Amino acid sequence: MFWTSLALAQPLSPLERQRIATVLPEVNVISEPAEEFGVRTLKKGDELQGYAFESINVVNIPAYSGKPINMQVVLGLDGTILDAYVLHHDEPILLIGIPEQKLHDFAAKYQGINVEQRVVIGRTKDETAVTIDAVSGATVTVMVVNEIVMRAAHRVAVSLGLVEAHSEIKSKPATILKDYFRPSDWHTLTGDGSVRRMLLNHGQVDDAFIGTEAEGVEAVAEDQRDTPFIDLYLADLTVPTIGRNILGDKQYQAIMEELNEGDHAMMVVANGDYSFKGSGYVRGGIFDRIQMRQFGEVISFRDLDFFRLSDVYAQGMPNFTEMGIFIARSQYAVDPGSPLSFELLVRRQTGPVDSIFTSFELGYQLPEEYIDRPALTASEQAAIDEANRPLWLSVWYQKSFQISIISIALIVLVAVLFMQDFLARRPGLLHTIRIAYLTFTVVFIGWYALGQISVVNVFTFVHSFMGDFRWETFLIDPVIFIMWSFVAVSILLWGRGVFCGWLCPFGALQELINEAARKLKVKQYELPWAVHERLWAVKYIILLALFGLSLDSIATAEKYAEVEPFKTAITLHFVREWGFVLYAVVLLVINIFTRKVYCRYICPLGAALAIPTQLRLFDWLKRRKECGTPCQLCAVECEVQAIHPDGHINANECHHCLDCQVTYYNDDRCPPLVAKKKRRQRNKAAPEEPQIIPAVQLDVSP
Repeated sequence: MFWTSLALAQPLSPLERQRIATVLPEVNVISEPAEEFGVRTLKKGDELQGYAFESINVVNIPAYSGKPINMQVVLGLDGTILDAYVLHHDEPILLIGIPEQKLHDFAAKYQGINVEQRVVIGRTKDETAVTIDAVSGATVTVMVVNEIVMRAAHRVAVSLGLVEAHSEIKSKPATILKDYFRPSDWHTLTGDGSVRRMLLNHGQVDDAFIGTEAEGVEAVAEDQRDTPFIDLYLADLTVPTIGRNILGDKQYQAIMEELNEGDHAMMVVANGDYSFKGSGYVRGGIFDRIQMRQFGEVISFRDLDFFRLSDVYAQGMPNFTEMGIFIARSQYAVDPGSPLSFELLVRRQTGPVDSIFTSFELGYQLPEEYIDRPALTASEQAAIDEANRPLWLSVWYQKSFQISIISIALIVLVAVLFMQDFLARRPGLLHTIRIAYLTFTVVFIGWYALGQISVVNVFTFVHSFMGDFRWETFLIDPVIFIMWSFVAVSILLWGRGVFCGWLCPFGALQELINEAARKLKVKQYELPWAVHERLWAVKYIILLALFGLSLDSIATAEKYAEVEPFKTAITLHFVREWGFVLYAVVLLVINIFTRKVYCRYICPLGAALAIPTQLRLFDWLKRRKECGTPCQLCAVECEVQAIHPDGHINANECHHCLDCQVTYYNDDRCPPLVAKKKRRQRNKAAPEEPQIIPAVQLDVSP
């Protein structure tokens, strides 16, 4: 984890000033950003009225686009949110799609909510929580907004002293068993986790700054990389078994008398070249090289929280050059039954006033034998579990119905693909299954679950590997994640055709429309093979152009990716500006007269999926030696013209509709099979050997 000093403060925009004036009209003095989170104080003369800050300086939570949303939040003096307004976002569904005003209207619902309250989007089992309805079609985005607003506002309110740090819904805190003690030596205490160790060498510290402005600053020579930087141990001395064994009974009792109820005495001892105390702190100041963190809240130590430690008594305990006891005060409400992390911060100077910090974390969890956990009711545990879920997991719970149905549907599709030979021999059954599945793809996957994947998802995935890859970016939308996971596997087994022919909602919509047109005897047209083959290249050119734009600006690429009509026809149900609707309708009208023109010649997503199709492991579609020479039936009948005149199937263009396999097994249509059938019938009709009929002599005598 890296920290850099806050960027130079940007002046408030007219919009930001207007939002502040809307909720605090008497404010006439707005300070520059200050402290860790860049908070501005809002005053009427000398009278403090509230605070304003940008969420990007507090939390960095990726939204649907993979990028964070930046919001201005105005806080009242009692920790109440006075205003929350979206300053910047890169959400594709809002850039060109759902009116942006809906997002602003959603953010306005946080006015009057206190940072200590819990806000849930949709339904919850926690009756104490505030519930807000989602924006239809942008559920993931607004859930991220909720996380940003409430988490950022709470952190800022804690830093300003407006609320206590331990104000989230968590498990009921455990208590330390003050009457429990067992004699232990240093080896036992370090072995059972009572004391935890952090050992760093110089090479590890130097490597942590690679890729930053501090790379190479204060780096040690190559032959010194394995020398110890710091060998540090951490323990909670408040626990009798730990404290009495290390401090001795008399010193332990003296320390405990100095503590208030809820305080925790943390021992920090170390050897090495780096001092965990440092020399930069001043009286009344904060130790800037160490801190602890629990439930996301930072626990800092001031000089008044520090006791020197000189005498230790645990048998086998080594000598340390630096020892101390730091008091985590009761205001932090440390829960001894929950894990916490100790953070050692190392700074490298990059300029006269600029520096970069890197943090090394040491997890700490007290053994269960030292603590007593209160019993929880089922409803309390359910509320706690729900509150402590990661954001992406909460989204998965909310979309459990869509996840279940789509998972079952994908299992059914796999069964169809594995049974393709059986079904190809029964064309009526296969046709019924295919039409039903395409209808499901359009209605449920597309229009209901919004599972239409896009070339934008490809760019997001590629850019995440080029930058900061985080699984949360992809897990935030479970339907899209499941679809992409299945597509990745199916490409390796079958190629792009499974997605393009069965799972793409817009592709399925085109096929159903064309199928209806054929039933109505609408005349169909096909381009000459030479023209058709050259038009394949168009979608690859579009893909390369969009990818090139994404290298400069992913937001620009997202706008030009509207060459895909998916958002108009599927995500937004044709409810948007007339130009986008006209484009989608024109493509669908053309599709009435020829199958899937968009998929064959324009779709950049299809082009992107065709590239890894070269890695597929199997050729599932059967061919005969007569295919192409002399037989051209399948090539003529293929409705997306994926079969070359020489008879081979182009997996990059095939949509795996299985029509060619129906012909392959049909001895009334497939010319090689027809010929074999006729030979069998002729052979059966012809006698095996000539039969000689003996002459019969008639007796004509009287």
